[in-house]
Amino acid sequence: MITFTCCFLALIVGYFVYGKFVERVFGIDPARVTPAFTKQDGVDYIPMPTWKIFMIQFLNIAGLGPIFGAIMGAKFGTASFLWIVLGSIFAGATHDFIAGMLSLRHDGESLPELVGRYLGNNFKQFMRAFTVVLMVLVGVVFVAGPAGLLASLTPDYLDTTFWVIVVFLYYILATLLPIDKIIGKIYPLFAIALLFMAVGIFVMLYVNHPPLPEFTDGLRNTHPDALPIFPIMFVSIACGAISGFHATQSPLMARCMKNEKYARPVFYGAMITEGIVALIWAAAATYFFHVNGMEENNAAVVVDSITKEWLGPVGGVLAVLGVIAAPITSGDTAFRSARLIVADFLRMEQKSIAKRLLICVPMFLISIAILLYSLKDKDGFDMIWRYFAWSNQTLAVFTLWALSVFLARARKLYWITLIPALFMTAVCSTYIFIAPEGLGLSVALSQGLGILVTIIVWAIFLVWKYKYKSSQSVG
Repeated sequence: MITFTCCFLALIVGYFVYGKFVERVFGIDPARVTPAFTKQDGVDYIPMPTWKIFMIQFLNIAGLGPIFGAIMGAKFGTASFLWIVLGSIFAGATHDFIAGMLSLRHDGESLPELVGRYLGNNFKQFMRAFTVVLMVLVGVVFVAGPAGLLASLTPDYLDTTFWVIVVFLYYILATLLPIDKIIGKIYPLFAIALLFMAVGIFVMLYVNHPPLPEFTDGLRNTHPDALPIFPIMFVSIACGAISGFHATQSPLMARCMKNEKYARPVFYGAMITEGIVALIWAAAATYFFHVNGMEENNAAVVVDSITKEWLGPVGGVLAVLGVIAAPITSGDTAFRSARLIVADFLRMEQKSIAKRLLICVPMFLISIAILLYSLKDKDGFDMIWRYFAWSNQTLAVFTLWALSVFLARARKLYWITLIPALFMTAVCSTYIFIAPEGLGLSVALSQGLGILVTIIVWAIFLVWKYKYKSSQSVG
C-alpha cells in the first residue's frame, strides 16, 4: 500500500505544482472575454457554472478507459501505477489543458481546426476525417459496454439489445438538444454515482489492505501472456494517463467557460481526477487478480466482483451504475463533438434543429451499422475496441505535436509537450508494427522501428523549427 499511497499523493501534488507551472507557461488572461459570451447561441455556446463544467468535462473524458483500461493494465504490475501517475501529470493533463486553452482562445474551435492552425491544411483535412471516425467508434464502444452491464442488473427479458436501443436513443437526444437541457442537468447525478464508486473502492483498499505491487518489486512484467510493457501497456491504459479523445471534448467546455482562470481546475484537474480513478481501479484489479488469478479478461466481471464483495449488494449496484454512467457520458458527447466538428468544417450554423439533423442522421446510420456488426460478430466488439484504443492514442500524438509547434512559435517552453509527443510517437508507431491488426512483427524489430520513426519525426520538427526561427529573424 506504500506505493499506492505515494502515487495517490503524487497525483494531487502534481495538480498544484506542475499544473500551476503549465498554466504559467501558457499564460492565462482572466480579463479576456470567453466565447461563452462572445458567441452565445443557446445551444452549444452557453455560460455555465464552473463546478458543472468540471463535472461534465470529467465525465466526458472518463468513459470506460480509466476503469476497464486500468484493470487490464494492472496485469503488468508496478509499471502500471507509474504510468498512470507520470502519464497523467506530465502528458495527459498538460495535453488536455493546453488543447483546452487553445480552443478557448480561438472561439471554441474543434480539435481538427486547431491542429490545422499549427500543422497545416493537409493535416487539418486528415484530422477532420480521422477525428470524426474516432468519435463514431467511441460512441459505438460506449453503447455496447454499458448496455451489457445494465443487462446484468435487470431481468432476462431486458437483454443487451434492449439496453443498446435505450442508450442509443439517449445519445440521439443528447447530441441534438442544447447542452444545458440534458447533459447539464443529469451529469451531476451521474458524477455522484461515479465518485461514490471511486471513494468507496478507495476506502476499502485501506480497510482490506490487499497485497499490491511496491517499488521494491521493481518493474518486472507480471502479465500472464508476457505481452511487452512497451507499447501494449501504454495503449491499454489510455484514458487513465493520456488520451487524444480528451482534446475533442475540451472545445465543448471551452464554449461554456466563463473565465480563463477556471481552465486549470477544469482541463488539468479533470485529467488528474481521472488518473486517481484509474489508480484506484488498477489497485483493486491487482487484488482481484491476486485472489482469482489473471485468466479473467472481462473487465466488467472484475468490476462486478470487486464492488459486490467490498461494497455489499446496494453499494455494488450504485458502484456499477457509476461505471455505467462513465461510458454513457462519454458516448453522448463523442457524438456531439462529431456534430460540431462536421459543422465547423462545413461552416454550418447549429442553432436550428434542421441543420443539426442534417449532420446527425447520416452519422447515426453509420454508427448503427457498426454497432450491428459488433453485436453480430462475437469478436466484433473486441476488434472495434482495439482500433479505438490505437486511434485514440494516435490522436494524442497529433495533438501533442500541434501543441509543441504552437509553443515553439509563441517562444514558450515547448519541451513540456515535445517530450510527451516523442514518447507517444514511439508508443503508437511501435504498436502499429507489433499488433496483430497491424504488421504483426517481432517485439525487438517493432521497438527498433518505432524508435526510428520517432527520431525521424523529431528531425522533421527540428528542421521546421530552424526554418521558422530563420524566417522570423529575416522578418
